[in-house]
Order: sequence, then C-alpha cells, then structure tokens
Amino acid sequence: MTATPRRRDTPPPRTGPGEKDVLRGFLDQLRAAVAAKAEGVPEPQVRTPGVPSGTSLLGLVRHLTHVERFTFLGERTTDWPGTFRPRPRETAASLLAGYRAAVEEANAVIDACTDLTEPVARPTGTPPSMRWALVHMIEETGRHAGHADILRELIDGSTGR
Repeated sequence: MTATPRRRDTPPPRTGPGEKDVLRGFLDQLRAAVAAKAEGVPEPQVRTPGVPSGTSLLGLVRHLTHVERFTFLGERTTDWPGTFRPRPRETAASLLAGYRAAVEEANAVIDACTDLTEPVARPTGTPPSMRWALVHMIEETGRHAGHADILRELIDGSTGR
C-alpha cells in the first residue's frame, strides 16, 4: 500500500433555503462521495472484499443503486444481501454508470414532488412520505459512504471526501 497525501475534506453543501433543497443537497453530496471512492480503483481491488463481512467498494455502489431504485422508483428487490455482491461481468464503469442513472431518475422524482408529505411509490407495504425517503437515503448513503472511506483507505491510503 502506497501512502496517498490527505485531501482536505469538502465543506457541507450550499443549498437553497427550502427543506427539500437542504435534504437533496446533503444526499447529493453523499452520493458523489460514494461514487468518488470507487472511481480509479483498479481490478480486482475495487471488487475484492476489504473486511470479513465481504463488503467491497463495487458492492456498496451496487447495493446503493438498488436502494435508490427501491426507495424512489418503486422497483422491487428480492435479494437484499445479494445486492452487495457484484457479478463477474459487472465492471466499475458499468456499476458507476448504473448508480448515476439511478440517482438521476430518483432526482427527477424528488424534483417533481411539491409536498414532502406525499407518498413515494413502493412495490410492497405502506409507502413512506418523500420526507421519510429523503432522510432514510441520507442515513443509508452516509452509512455506506463511511464504509467506502475505510475500504478505499485500506486499498491505497486515500482519505478525505
């Protein structure tokens, strides 16, 4: 492992004054941080589990793609543990492109919402409000961004957001 100089952390995002602007701004910052941690990592390190639980950078990106699609687009996922395991044919480029596409589609749904108490489409169960979905995605993406920080540092010493 080679030492990579520390980067300065980015400050909190500047957002508009509205509640949705603030929530979306923080979520977008976390989404970008997760993608940045997986970019530029060579094979096989990007898909190699860095911890005994089997978590890898590509696995995190793949999982968050499924979570975005489930939470905002109402797409069903039948095997949540399997979402953490990239398939052999899936590349870093294809999974990152898929993640960015899911985020773009999710943002269109968020942007179209005029009332944060409106329900978000769900394939099963009672649909949550858009406010709940945004807060949940901040929590979920933030948690996995922290995992990505640690995995990337273990791979090449890279730190910072």
